[in-house]
Amino acid sequence: MQYRQLGMWGIQLSEVGLGSWLTLNDGSQERADTLHRTAVECGINFFDTANAYGGGVAEEAVGRALAPYRRDALVIATKLFWPVKDWPFPGANDRGLSRKHVFEQCHASLGRMGLDYIDLYQCHRYDEATPLVETCHAMHDLIEQGKVLYWGVSEWNEQQISDAAAICEDHGWHTPASNQPLYNMLERHWEEQVFPTCERLGLGIVNFSPLAEGVLTGKYLDGVPADSRAADEKLGQWIKPRMNEENLARVRKLAAVAKGLDTPLSTLALAWCLRRSELTSTIIGATRPEQIRENAAASELQIDETVWDRVDAILGG
Repeated sequence: MQYRQLGMWGIQLSEVGLGSWLTLNDGSQERADTLHRTAVECGINFFDTANAYGGGVAEEAVGRALAPYRRDALVIATKLFWPVKDWPFPGANDRGLSRKHVFEQCHASLGRMGLDYIDLYQCHRYDEATPLVETCHAMHDLIEQGKVLYWGVSEWNEQQISDAAAICEDHGWHTPASNQPLYNMLERHWEEQVFPTCERLGLGIVNFSPLAEGVLTGKYLDGVPADSRAADEKLGQWIKPRMNEENLARVRKLAAVAKGLDTPLSTLALAWCLRRSELTSTIIGATRPEQIRENAAASELQIDETVWDRVDAILGG
């Protein structure tokens, strides 16, 4: 496993990180323990979750799974924005990035994960209803209090990221250190504006869904397996729009390239993400240990530029 700095900051993250979206929504501790033990054995030190995953149970499972390991060797990230769960009555402040919600959810996440501090605390989405200066100030205060080491954003556009950095610079506050965008071979809409903005401002990129929720493993080329996520009406709601004929045709060609390299398509797809110098870590999801081992190999995969030229031709056409 190779490691990279988070943008301009000194902290080092494994090039492949382990996330828990959907895979630990049921709070299965046995699965969490197995997956995180495998990840640590593969050299992964970056673990990403969110307070809303499974109504908080994913954070609990991740915290318990990582408890046996040296805290200083781990980079633990979580996120806030969405309501954590459906309470008996609606809460007007159960979502967003207000100072109230940021502070309350930070403390709740620390409690669920059994941590004294969060390495990377991320704004899961942009909050149009809260003044950006309020969010920036709240994040700065959490860092000053020692409850958070770095703060970041997820799925923010270039203007929102630039505005946040400018506000923090003007006030002498801690600036955002990372951005977590959706990014993979089939979904590249953040490349043109957001990637250069992050590089200019020193934010590290930790992308999610690098395998397009399994589409880039090739598992759906011959239909939808009965035991797959796409076969589930609720869990598959984000996958199905990606499974169009154009994407599947590209995946078939990419699978042929991977076969010629004698490497799994998933490993090639992750290595493709890591070819970007702006990117610090690519966050995988897994339900089985062998998936983690296969994905972690992307950090060591050496690809000739002629192969990337062939891949670019496939993706461009």
